[in-house]
Amino acid sequence: MNDRLALSSREGRWVVVATALGSGLAFLDGSVVNVALPAMRRDLGGGISMQQWVLDGYLLTLSALLLLGGALGDRYGRRRVFVIGLVGFSVASLGCGLAPTGGALIAARAVQGVAGALLVPGSLALIDASITNEDRGRAVGAWAGLAGVSSAVGPFVGGWLVDASSWRWVFLINLPLAVVAVAVTTRFVPESRRDGDQPLDLFGAALVTIGLVGVVFPLIEVPAHGWSTLTVVSAVVGVVALALLVPVEHRQASPMVPLGVFRSRQFVGVNLATLAVYAALSGALFLLALQLQTSLGYSALEAGAALLPVTVIMLLLSPRMGAVAERIGPRLPMTVGPLIAGAGLALMARVEPGVSYAATVLPPVLVFGLGLSITVAPLTSTVLASVPDSEAGVASGTNNAVARVAGLLAVATLPAAAGIGERTGSLSDGFDRAMLIAAVLCALGGVVSALTISTARRVLNQVQPGINHGCGHPCTCLDETSRPAAARVAASPSAPH
Repeated sequence: MNDRLALSSREGRWVVVATALGSGLAFLDGSVVNVALPAMRRDLGGGISMQQWVLDGYLLTLSALLLLGGALGDRYGRRRVFVIGLVGFSVASLGCGLAPTGGALIAARAVQGVAGALLVPGSLALIDASITNEDRGRAVGAWAGLAGVSSAVGPFVGGWLVDASSWRWVFLINLPLAVVAVAVTTRFVPESRRDGDQPLDLFGAALVTIGLVGVVFPLIEVPAHGWSTLTVVSAVVGVVALALLVPVEHRQASPMVPLGVFRSRQFVGVNLATLAVYAALSGALFLLALQLQTSLGYSALEAGAALLPVTVIMLLLSPRMGAVAERIGPRLPMTVGPLIAGAGLALMARVEPGVSYAATVLPPVLVFGLGLSITVAPLTSTVLASVPDSEAGVASGTNNAVARVAGLLAVATLPAAAGIGERTGSLSDGFDRAMLIAAVLCALGGVVSALTISTARRVLNQVQPGINHGCGHPCTCLDETSRPAAARVAASPSAPH
């Protein structure tokens, strides 16, 4: 596409609306599922492992295919792939809403993850390819603000739907939104694609998918049902697939992630910090939402509202903390932020039956939200500053995938590590241990940052930070339009679900 659109034009504004609607579907879905898990369990049966799979079935396919989804848009048309993602997400949402069993729900969630891998990178790629360079930063800011509304209202909407009708409406509400998004996209968003046919790294994507499934399956199933031939074979296949990934990617002409970016000590360090912080974040919020409902007797709406201060604090403070990090360097906020967030998680260990919200639940939620607000904006900027400008998009996409995988592994392993499960103990018995484990993980992220992150300040002219949309990861937009969309994945709805 040669003629780019001004944001002030009618078509330019509709591009932002269309992409915000599409990505907002994924953000809304992520922010409401946690509060609906107890209702799903009551209706469909199953224990903690079923609830883990409802989350991880989505995160597995999304994590594995995120970078490939961006590359597909580059090659076959970003609008086309985005619309396919919208249609696939709505069909999968219908499957979730009508699921007769826990297994059917988990399968539909996995399909949602595949569709989400087309939506999330496609939304920013369409803005990047359609809007003029001068307006792109404002367009991303507007996109982030609109998409952020879905995360902010998600817990309220989801809780109200669960309490007033059924958990099934948490998914069925996606259908009319998807219809509107498809109509607006096909009417107003211009098609774009990258020049030339760059090879797709299908083998790498297959290895990542097989490896993650193979490893996560026994992590969830063994604590619930013990070892079996299936879980042993799954673990072996998963480990072998992940072990083959590095040599295979090294020989690929167009790998999903060029291994050269890992030569940067700071890039490795910031991704290790991301792994620790987002594992703590995802695992803790998964169990906290369950604890509030199953042990403290909160309704779904009350549980969603209880976590809303995290979103509000991050919306207000994350952009300001990004500016502070530009002035003083990223090491201090990336060290202090996880330590504060870890202190909030440690305080959550006191959330048990009989405590009041104002005295026991709200204070750690506020401390946790403050710590995340200090951490997330410097983290994203540091990822981009740790590699040459030509690899900044690859760095952003890799960090996004690391955050997703962190949540995937935390949901799979934290309950068992804390002694929570069908065979090991009740949620209430192990909740305090789970929060303390998450606190240690989060603090470890701060220690890693102190040891690996530079104090140097760098203003990235090619990066326009957007506001945080309540998911724990601020948006960025890269001005180098020749980069693949697979490398421009910057929106990460990976947290307060």
